[in-house]
Amino acid sequence: MNLRELQKQLTECLSQSGRQVTFDRTENKIRVKEVTSSHEVTLVLPELLKKYANNGEQALEACVRTVDQAFAAMRQKAAIGGNENSIFPVIRPASFPEQLPDGRRLLVAPHTAETKIFYALDLGGSYRLLDELSVQSEGFRMDTIKELALDNLEKLPTESKKDVVRNNVFHFINYSDGYDASRILNRKLLRKMRDQAKGDLACAIPHQDVLIFADLVNPEGYDILAQMMLKFYAAADNPITLLPFLCHPDELEPLFIMAKRRPRPIGPERR
Repeated sequence: MNLRELQKQLTECLSQSGRQVTFDRTENKIRVKEVTSSHEVTLVLPELLKKYANNGEQALEACVRTVDQAFAAMRQKAAIGGNENSIFPVIRPASFPEQLPDGRRLLVAPHTAETKIFYALDLGGSYRLLDELSVQSEGFRMDTIKELALDNLEKLPTESKKDVVRNNVFHFINYSDGYDASRILNRKLLRKMRDQAKGDLACAIPHQDVLIFADLVNPEGYDILAQMMLKFYAAADNPITLLPFLCHPDELEPLFIMAKRRPRPIGPERR
């Protein structure tokens, strides 16, 4: 399938009563807009084409499902007040837009050069990203929302699956609850994994639905982690970053792993 065929097929799948689907040839993007609400979702076709190459029709089905869920979440007007236990942080790539199509600014905090932290109200099967205007209109302070989100995050389960490859230990957290990658913000979890590590502790969030910890005791471990990142990132519906991080007590250090060599530090990032 080429880009034009993908655009045609997605347009057919996403077109329904009450929606307007347009194609931006310059940026190779499809924009889906709900006419009655002006809510809008943008799809980047080159990224979807890569997913199609890896996953076939399942990638298109997942895309359509994600768009439907996004519009459903936008339509829900659940209040923050009374739902404080349903607020969670969400990790997104640094390129993720910080404002909604109608101009409202999302509530966002810095994380690393590769990632940003957004804040969401969990709605059960989906969630709604919180914007500054909604937070202020309900009388909440931004700092309060951020504190609530971290407190709620630390209550989520953190059991992992373990795999040992050439003496390097890899831990995978994958609950598919929308907040697997967000668990990288769990300070207690990071402290626990650092205390257990026998070598260099790395962590990675190639996409939204996995958090990887790697106890690296030899150069082969870094190569394995690099290959793992490529595989997870390429197959992702919501990719975040290809770069893993070294975990230090108060900072994450982004790594560029060169094949068959130890990593080259890019520079520390405050968490």
